[in-house]
Amino acid sequence: MSTTTKFESPRRRLSDQQAETVAKLTSAALEVLRDKGHSRLTVREVAKSARVAPATAYTYFSSKEHLVVEVFWRRLGELPESEGEGGSAADRAVLVLRQVALLVADEPELASATTASLLGPDAEVDHLRAQVGIEIRRRLMRALEGSDQDIRTVETLEMIYSGALLRAGMGYSTYEEMADSIEFAARKILE
Repeated sequence: MSTTTKFESPRRRLSDQQAETVAKLTSAALEVLRDKGHSRLTVREVAKSARVAPATAYTYFSSKEHLVVEVFWRRLGELPESEGEGGSAADRAVLVLRQVALLVADEPELASATTASLLGPDAEVDHLRAQVGIEIRRRLMRALEGSDQDIRTVETLEMIYSGALLRAGMGYSTYEEMADSIEFAARKILE
């Protein structure tokens, strides 16, 4: 197995049947999270809920953290791209940050599980964490196209976003409050 293949997200290079199995597992993970919470989520419990053998589930997901981050990654992939036109660069960047910040706001179990899981040491989580960061950066860069903002500004927005997510994940604020705080900080930097 090549290094590249080893670290790819399970949704790549899958047959239709394998993709269906992964979709069943990620869907079941959400059900288990909602019903039992993050502390009682296990790959075995998810496999049972999805009616998949535990060994099969472990071929796709190395840990519960890997499974949770994959659920978040898929949610991010389903998030519609904000239009690159209209409004100022600050308006467009704030829209990107707000959309991502509120991605799991209505699902507190998924939100807290995602925060905890993204901090995990699992190599598969490392890969997906990088993919999440790359995707958010890509969206921010697209939003800021044509402005005089540089990569340091994007990195600063990323720090604001990740710090705010951590605060919300720790229960210091709601995701809605966090989105407002991110907007305030981003506008201070961009305007």
